Amino acid sequence: MQSWQRTRKGPEPAAVPEQNIRTVAGLERQALQTRSFAERVSDLLTGLIGTLLFVAIHLGWFGVWILWNTGLIPGAEPFDPFPFGVLTLIVSTEGVLLAIVILISQNRMTRQADRRAHLDLQMSLLSEQEMTLLLHMVRRISRHFGLETDNKDEQSEELEQLLRRTDVSTLMSLLERHLPPSR
Repeated sequence: MQSWQRTRKGPEPAAVPEQNIRTVAGLERQALQTRSFAERVSDLLTGLIGTLLFVAIHLGWFGVWILWNTGLIPGAEPFDPFPFGVLTLIVSTEGVLLAIVILISQNRMTRQADRRAHLDLQMSLLSEQEMTLLLHMVRRISRHFGLETDNKDEQSEELEQLLRRTDVSTLMSLLERHLPPSR
């Protein structure tokens, strides 16, 4: 084996994506297991109400209710005549409860998305720090072997900027100044 080739043992290249998939799947399992009881019930209900079956059941129920209470079903005595006050009360109450259930699920998903965004930011910052370190190492190697470029002014200025540690607060301030205001 050449001296410049990797000598330490590590995962095979094909195993790296598989390991990443296992890691992500583990994080997802952990997030699902740490849900509160209310979040579990909310997720279950949200999964049920977000189906075509739920819509079909409601359309059937409303149809039967309206036909029954308009006297169109022979032998069925109307109990909620037009304008269907009881139906309106039931549907309004159901709408409020369903909205709360959906909000509980959305709040959990937002917290999970925020955690992922924080992890993503952390990984990006680590990558930036590693790249800066690599640039320093490549610069030292280049100097050691006398591989400096002739076009020093342009490349040197750009390299000096890349070699500086990135100040996240400064970048955020620049972004906020240049991005359009949020609504």
